[in-house]
Amino acid sequence: MSDLVTLDEIRAAQQRIAGVALHTGLHRLEPDRLRQAGFPVPTFEIYIKAESEQPIGSFKLRGAYNMVAQLDPEVRARGVITYSSGNHAQGVAYAARAMGVKAVIVMPDNAPEVKKIATAALGAEIVLVGPASSERKIKAEELAAEFGYAMIPPYDHPHIIAGQATCGLEIVEQLPEVDVVISPVSGGGLLSGTATAVKLAAAAGLAKPEVKVWGAEPELAADAKESFETKKLVEWPAAKTTRTIGDGLRTQSMGVINFEHVLRYVDGIAAVSEDEILAAMRLMLSATDLIPEPSGAVTLAAALFHAEEMGLDKVRRVAVILSGGNLEPALKEKLEHELATTH
Repeated sequence: MSDLVTLDEIRAAQQRIAGVALHTGLHRLEPDRLRQAGFPVPTFEIYIKAESEQPIGSFKLRGAYNMVAQLDPEVRARGVITYSSGNHAQGVAYAARAMGVKAVIVMPDNAPEVKKIATAALGAEIVLVGPASSERKIKAEELAAEFGYAMIPPYDHPHIIAGQATCGLEIVEQLPEVDVVISPVSGGGLLSGTATAVKLAAAAGLAKPEVKVWGAEPELAADAKESFETKKLVEWPAAKTTRTIGDGLRTQSMGVINFEHVLRYVDGIAAVSEDEILAAMRLMLSATDLIPEPSGAVTLAAALFHAEEMGLDKVRRVAVILSGGNLEPALKEKLEHELATTH
């Protein structure tokens, strides 16, 4: 087993990204607004960690900046490259622009247009490939070898994990009495980081000793749940994972280093249906001032529809991470129309 990320490394990352990545809000989902939206009020309090408030609209800036900032200046000057369906692309592009270096992003051709446009607007050069996450990784590695770019992987690196872990550290700082934290999982950067931060903070007396961390992902891309339950890292074919509306959760397998952290610190992974994701999005749009992208809504879907499975009926405070708010305008319009016609 490789060395796992430490609390000191997470704290160092927190200092490194300060002033670039925001300390995002943790917003209570108010019972009255739940009732008004036609949802039964659960027995536990729900708090939403709004990573949609980041400058790029997602948590990915944390890990990307933490890694780019630690590159040797000569290496960084040659430019950086990554492979991403959208949010990590923007994170790397934002970090590269902040440091005045070139960014090349390999994206799938089925990435949401809103994410392609946002990445290009940050000055990155975009290279499009097919929909499989393996395709973009291979292409990025080819370009890195050819041009000497520094690779900024989307999740499978200690610097990325430590950067994403700052989100978990913020949650326990904002709500020390939190009982359960729920993070989305795809490649595993956010879940592995969040779980590591929360459990190490608890060990240091900064959070409840019995605090739990769960992952949430779509049923149609539930490779992480299968990996967690079998204790063996599995890979799902792109033809399966690309079926979900959660475009940021279509990665075919968790990262190797991420999986080690997940096995050590995560308590369980819940898989949610597409209907549950859409219901959670409608609720967030009607009962909060937050904009959720599908990948970010899986955590609220898990809390609302899988509470008993996750033991939430036995706790008081649950924090769900809204990992991003880069919602396609057409889908937002469709959901708002549905809300208008049902109320």
